[in-house]
Amino acid sequence: MCTVCGKRPAVGSNVSNSQRHTKRKFNPNLQRIRVRQAAGGVKRQWVCTSCIRADKIAKA
Repeated sequence: MCTVCGKRPAVGSNVSNSQRHTKRKFNPNLQRIRVRQAAGGVKRQWVCTSCIRADKIAKA
């Protein structure tokens, strides 16, 4: 789960050519990076790549 936006795995279906549905999971692209905290200091967190690209965090 992303510590910034709360993005977590979503569920859906694989749909074959014959329209059979089987369960599948869509996992977010999470990276474990060092994040600079607002109070000072550095902490490792799981952050999705969309939050990293949008500069929602300050990398340490």
